[in-house]
Amino acid sequence: MHRVRTRATLAPLVVFSLAACAESGDVPADAAAAGEAALVERARGIHERVITLDTHVDISASNFTAESNYTQDLPGTQVDLPSMEAGGLDVAWLIVYTGQGLRTEDGYASAYENADEKFNGIHRLVNEIAPDRIGLATTSDEVRAIHAEGRKVAMIGVENAYPLGTDLSRIQEFYDRGARYMSLAHTGPSQFSDAHNGDRIHGDGVTTGLSDLGRQAIAEMNRVGIMVDVSHPSRGAFMEMAELSEAPLMASHSSSMTVNDVSRNLDDEQLRLLAESGGVVQTVALASFVDAEKNSAHGEAMGDLRAEIAEEMGFEPLNRAQRAMLSQEDFDEYIEQQGVFDQAVRARANEVADVAPPVDVADFVDHIDYMVDLIGIDHVGISSDFDGGGGVHGWDDASETFNVTLELVRRGYTEEQIEKLWGGNLLRVLDETLAVAARLQAAEADGPE
Repeated sequence: MHRVRTRATLAPLVVFSLAACAESGDVPADAAAAGEAALVERARGIHERVITLDTHVDISASNFTAESNYTQDLPGTQVDLPSMEAGGLDVAWLIVYTGQGLRTEDGYASAYENADEKFNGIHRLVNEIAPDRIGLATTSDEVRAIHAEGRKVAMIGVENAYPLGTDLSRIQEFYDRGARYMSLAHTGPSQFSDAHNGDRIHGDGVTTGLSDLGRQAIAEMNRVGIMVDVSHPSRGAFMEMAELSEAPLMASHSSSMTVNDVSRNLDDEQLRLLAESGGVVQTVALASFVDAEKNSAHGEAMGDLRAEIAEEMGFEPLNRAQRAMLSQEDFDEYIEQQGVFDQAVRARANEVADVAPPVDVADFVDHIDYMVDLIGIDHVGISSDFDGGGGVHGWDDASETFNVTLELVRRGYTEEQIEKLWGGNLLRVLDETLAVAARLQAAEADGPE
C-alpha cells in the first residue's frame, strides 16, 4: 500500500488524561491543560534520553541503491532515516528475511542469494550511502557509542534460517556479517524447525519441534554468539530451545497469547520459560496480533468505506501484481491517483473510528502491561514489525515512535523502566549471549581436560 505521510509528529494520543477529566468536570480545564502539558513534556524528555530500539524492521533489497535508499522519505515504507529522526527511533534491527521454500539444494541456493543481497544492502547503507547518519552495531557498547555520536543505529536479525541450507558454518558467516539474532523457521517448516502455523518437518502430523540439524544449530548459535529468536518456530520447538540453549532466549516480535489468542503470540508457560532463561519478549505492534477481533471489525468497516469512495471517484485500486504490469507512465499516474484516493479515505476515516475504532497504542501497551505483570519488567521489550505488516493507530511508522513512550508514561512507568522496555533488556540479553559464546569458545580453545 502506498503511504502518504507527514513528517511532523502527530498530536499525542490521549487515552486517559487530565484533559479528559476536565471534559467531565472532575478537574478545572486550566489545571487539566497544564497537567497534560507537563505530562507530555516529561514524556518527551524521557524519549530523548533513553535509547529507543525496535527489534524488527523488514527491508526490501531495492531500497539500498543510489536511486532509492533510506536517506529518502521512501514511499510505501514505515521506516527510513527521515522517519526515524522525526520520531526519535534510535535503533532499527534490519531483517534479513527469506520466505520458506522447498528444502532442496536449489531452494537453499536461492534463499542464500536472497539473504546475501540483503546483508550487502545493509552494509552498503552504513558504509557507502549514509555513514554520517547511521552505523552498524554488533554489541551494546557499539550501540551506545554510535548513539552518542548523534547517528542512528542499524543492527541485523535473520528471520528464517532456511538460507543456511545444511551448512552450519554459515552461522559463523552470518555472525561475521553482523547478524546477532536468528529464527530457525518462519511460516512453514524449515530444515531446522517446525513453524508456529502447525506445519511439520516430517509431514506426519506430529509436533516434532526441532530436527537433529536444528539442535546442532542451537549449539552453534550459542557458540558463535547469535541470539536464539523464538517468535516463529512452533511451541514444540520453543520447548526444546528452552531446554537446549545455554544463552537466554529472545522473541523478536511476539505478544501475549492470553491477551490475544493467535499462533504467533506466546502463552503464559512460554513467557515464564523465556524469563527463566533470562530472556526477553519484544512486544509486537502488529494490529491483528494485538487485538484480532477489533482489527477485523475495523478492517471490514474501512473496506466498506474504501469501496464506497473508490466508486464515487471512479478509482480502481490495483494489487501488487496488477501494478507491476503497468508501464512507468501509467504507474506514475496510478500512484498520483492513489494519493488522492488515500487522502479522501483519511478525510472520512473518523466515520469508521466512531463505530469500529482501530487497534491503537493503548491496546499495544496492554500487552506490555500484561507481560510485565506476568514475568517482570526485565523481560519485556518493544518491536514494530514495520514494513512486514506491523503498525497500530498512533504508531504506524517510525515518525510516531514518541506516542509509545507517551502511553508508557501515562501508565505510570518510570524512566528506568521505560529505558529497559525500549532496549535495555534486549541489549542485556545480547551481552549475555556474547558472554556465553566467549565462555564456550574459551573452553573449546582449552580442549578437553
